Formats: sequence, structure tokens, C-alpha cells
Amino acid sequence: MSDASTALGVRLYPDLVERGGLAPALIETAARHHLDLGRVTAPEEGRARFTCAELHSEQGVVCVGLGAQARYFMVDLRIDGEVQARGDAMDLLQVAQMAAAWRAGSTLAELTARFAFMEEMKRRTAPAAQVG
Repeated sequence: MSDASTALGVRLYPDLVERGGLAPALIETAARHHLDLGRVTAPEEGRARFTCAELHSEQGVVCVGLGAQARYFMVDLRIDGEVQARGDAMDLLQVAQMAAAWRAGSTLAELTARFAFMEEMKRRTAPAAQVG
């Protein structure tokens, strides 16, 4: 059994095993559908090199991981290291389309309206200082 099949699980992700991991599968999916994802990276070592991908753009970073018990893709959209939106998608093409839209300049509101699986994170505001 290959490292990729051990890390990914042939039963849930046979297509990703065949392509050598999540990052190469995202790159291939984007190319097949003429989507610009920009730079796609994965950790260089360990299980995560097969199960994680980061898509970098001037807007921020799209981090993608895999569900362990069922087939789905977990997506975090980060700006300056903070998660601004997140979601779970069943289809890798949807993830690639969302990442390409983000890279092309879509706002968080536009992304969450267009891609129902994404949800903008609510920001907590600090309580006002009380003057005593």
C-alpha cells in the first residue's frame, strides 16, 4: 500500500490516492475546468502532505483538509491568519471554483452567497471600556 493510500484511505478518496494527494488533485481539477487557483502548496512531510492543501492569493489563504469518517472537504478562508469563512463541500470542483472566485477578487459576502457551503464567521466585538 502506498503512502498516499495509507494517509487518504482508498475507500473514501480513491481519486485523490490516484493523483498523489489533495493538492495535486486540486491542481488537476482546476486545470481541467480552466480555473486559476494560483499557488497551491501542501506540507512537505507526514500524512498532511496528502491530506492538506493551501491556495495562496493576495486576498488571503484557502486551507483545505479532508473529512476522516466520511468523504468531504473542509475549507477555511483565512485573512492575515484569521479564519473569516469556513465550510464543508462534498465536491472538489466546488472547492476549486470557490478558491478561484476568491483569487479573482470576490468578497466574503459574494462567496457565501454564491457557494452555499461557505459561511462567513461572525466577529466578536470587544466590550466598550467602562468609565468609572
